[in-house]
Amino acid sequence: MDLPDWSRGVSRVAVLTGAGISTDSGIPDYRGADGVWTKNPELLGLFNRKAFFADADVRRRFWAALSVLDGRDAEPNAAHLALAELEAAGLAVRILTQNVDGLHQRAGSTQRKVLELHGSMATTHCTRCGSETLTAEVLSRGEDDPACTACGGILQPSIVLFGQFLDQDLLGKAANIARAAQLFIAIGSSLLVEPAAGLCRVAVEAGARLVIVNRDSTPYDDLATEVIREPIGVAVPALCAAIAASHRVLD
Repeated sequence: MDLPDWSRGVSRVAVLTGAGISTDSGIPDYRGADGVWTKNPELLGLFNRKAFFADADVRRRFWAALSVLDGRDAEPNAAHLALAELEAAGLAVRILTQNVDGLHQRAGSTQRKVLELHGSMATTHCTRCGSETLTAEVLSRGEDDPACTACGGILQPSIVLFGQFLDQDLLGKAANIARAAQLFIAIGSSLLVEPAAGLCRVAVEAGARLVIVNRDSTPYDDLATEVIREPIGVAVPALCAAIAASHRVLD
C-alpha cells in the first residue's frame, strides 16, 4: 500500500463527523442538495429554541417532523465501522460528532470516546424538572405536544437547538482532544456550524495535520494537508486502512 505522508507516525487521531457520514445509513444531511433544510426550509424554524418554547404549534410540528432526523431504524455504515475498527487496531481515536444519531457507538466505537457535541436523539429531557426518558417512549405515547409525566413541563429531545449554547465543559474537552491529536480528520461536515467547526483550526494551530473528507468545499479547506472529495463510504475505510497500516509499520 502506498501510504500518504499525513498517515505516517500517527497514533493519536481526532475525528470530527457531520451529517454526511450518516447519509449512507439513510439519514439525510442538512445542507446538501437533498438536505433536510434545503428541501424543507420551514423545518429550520421548528428547531429554533426560542420558537420551540414560545409556541405550542411549533412544538406540535416539531414532534411530527422528528421522524426525519430520528434515525432509530438506521444502521452504521462502512465509514462508522471503519472508525471503530481503527480504534480496535490500537490507535488512540476520539470522535467528536455533530450528529445526534448514535451510530458511532452502535458501530463499536467506545462510548466514552465519542463526544456528542450537539446532543443525542436517543433521550428526551424535561426542561423544567430535568427528568430524562427514552425518546422512543415519548414518541410511542402518540401525543402531538408531549409533556413531562412527572411535572407537566415541556419536553425536548436532548439535542442542541438553534439558538442554544453547546455544553461548555463538553466543548472544552473536545478542544483538548483536538490539541492533543497528531491527525485531525473532518468527515461529512460543511464546517459552517461553529464552534464545532473551529476545532479544525484548534487542531492545526496545535500542530496536527488536517484531512477533510467532504463532497463540497468548506471554509477550512485551505488549512488542510489533504482534501478528499471521494464518497465517504469509500474514502473513510481507505484512509483508516492507511492510518492502521502506518501504525503497524511504526510498531
